[in-house]
Parts: sequence; C-alpha cells; structure tokens
Amino acid sequence: MRLLERMRKEWFMVGIVLAIAGAKLEPSVGVNGGPLKPEITVSYIAVATIFFNSGLSLKTEELTSALVHIKLHLFIQIFTLAFFPAAIWLFLQLLSITPINEWLLKGLQTVGCMPPPVSSAVILTKAVGGNEAAAIFNSAFGSFLGIVITPLLLLLFLGSSSSVPFTSIFSQLFMTVVVPLIIGQIVRRYIKDWLERKKPPFGAISSSVLLMIIYTTFCDTFSNPNIDLDKFSLILILFIIFSIQLSFMLLTFIFSTRNNSGFTPADTVAIIFCSTHKSLTLGIPMLKIVFAGHEHLSLISVPLLIYHPVQILLGSVLVPTIKSWMVSRQKKLLQTRGPLANLE
Repeated sequence: MRLLERMRKEWFMVGIVLAIAGAKLEPSVGVNGGPLKPEITVSYIAVATIFFNSGLSLKTEELTSALVHIKLHLFIQIFTLAFFPAAIWLFLQLLSITPINEWLLKGLQTVGCMPPPVSSAVILTKAVGGNEAAAIFNSAFGSFLGIVITPLLLLLFLGSSSSVPFTSIFSQLFMTVVVPLIIGQIVRRYIKDWLERKKPPFGAISSSVLLMIIYTTFCDTFSNPNIDLDKFSLILILFIIFSIQLSFMLLTFIFSTRNNSGFTPADTVAIIFCSTHKSLTLGIPMLKIVFAGHEHLSLISVPLLIYHPVQILLGSVLVPTIKSWMVSRQKKLLQTRGPLANLE
C-alpha cells in the first residue's frame, strides 16, 4: 500500500512537469474561452469535484478517539494557520528589498496561508510510528478550518483580484467548496461499507483533476506575453522553501519536546509533520477562486507547487532519523519510569 502511494506521488510530480510543458507548447487550449472552457470546467466543475472527493474520503467518523487531546490540536492549528502565515509575512518584509520576483514572494505568502494536507502528513507520521490518530484528526480538521480561514488569510495578506468582489469570492467558495464537501460527507454515511470494501482511488482522482487546474493556470501565463519568470528568482525561491521547511520542522520539534510540554514522542512526530505541511489539493483551487482573472495567478501558484514535493521529499528523507529519535526517546522515558514505579 505504501509502495502504491509512493508511485502515485511520483506519477503526480511527473504530471505537474508535463502539465506545465504542455501549457508552454500550446497555451491556447487551456486559456479562458479556449476549447477546454476553464472558466466553467475548472472554476466550477473541477474544484467541486475535488472537494466532493475530499468529503467522500475524509474518515471523520474515526476522529472521535483523538478529540480528547485538545492541547495538541490547538498547538498544530495555531502554528499552521496563525504563526506560519504571520512569520512568513515578517520574513517577506526583508525579502521585499531583494530582486526576487514580487509575485513569487506573494506566492510564498499564499503557502503560509494554506491548511494542512489531507494525506502526506498522515502517511509520514504513520511511517515513523507517531500519533497517527492525531495526524488524521488535525489533517481533516485543518482542512475544514482552511475552507473559511485560508481565504480570509489570503485576502488579509494579499487582497483579492480587483475584478472579483469579496461577496462573489465567498459565494463561489461556498458553492464549489463547502457544499460539495458536505454532500460528500452525507453520501459517505450511506455508502461507507462499500467505500471500505472497494477502496476507490480518491487520491488518483483528485490528482488528475488538480493537474487539469495546474495546466489551465499555466496556459493563462504562457498566453500572456507580459509575464516573465527569471531563473534566478526561481532558484532562490526553491532554496528559501527548503530553508523554511527545515526551520519550521526544527522549531516545532524544539517547542514540543520542552520539559512539561505534555507531549509524548509520538505526539511530537505528528506535530512536526502536521504543523509544517501545506495542502496543494485544497490550495490551488482556492487560489483559482480568490485570484480569478489575475494575470499573475500562475506565478503566485509556483511556490505552492514547489512546496508540495519539497515537503514529501524532506519528510521521506527524515523518516529514519525521526523514527530513531522517537524510539530512543521512548526507551529513555520507560527507563526513567521503571525506577519510579519500583519506588512507589
């Protein structure tokens, strides 16, 4: 199962490259008004499909066991949806004086505003042997929170496309995000046994639709002769994203392992991944809605497209190291408790 998941993620990375290359070769196919009619197929049908699919696949009925650990959930959600975007905003005040493309910098801010992903943080937490129930809860709960909080954060830090009024943004978000998600959850209640038995390829479906959104987004870019993306900015953004990921993973590790933090080593594993990972599946459709018609939408999307594979790559590389730390830490705690138990 883990091998299939890894193959799917590798296929998706290749798909992103092919989607961008295809958009570069023939951008007229996916532009607004083109043969694909993205103003309808992407803005409404594709986005709604992704969130209906998320509603079907979210196992919210299994989250009750993780509800009691309120301190852990508060830490993850506050770090992800408050500290992360605020810290990125402060960092960008320094980067604004550099020659890095301003729209890529705005894209970095959008990364900070995104909710946690539904799958990658859970998969990596499970691979290490951490608190999987907490990872599932915070990924699902963060996704629900993100439906409301992420658009508000995007509007707070970046504003919206001038062609789309505030009320229109939230009415479209409600119809294409909230409603399909709720319908998906309702349908899941009636076909839950069938879903558990057949295990439909939810990930592959969402990934395929997402590739279509990415393709049409870059078609808009390459059809606009006024947009130029310099390689220097792109390389710097890649380096910055790696640095942000590692720094925030280290920061969450330090905070969650302090004396009297109340977190177990298994909790720390869930915190590291859930607090620092960001959702591409939910993020790209939201950007498509909030920045509808924006000529620099694809440039704003680039950092999130980079952040997604980086979090999976870094997480996978660090799994053995984090697992080794967790096992040794658990052994030390058991050894400490052993003598104390004997004294009692």
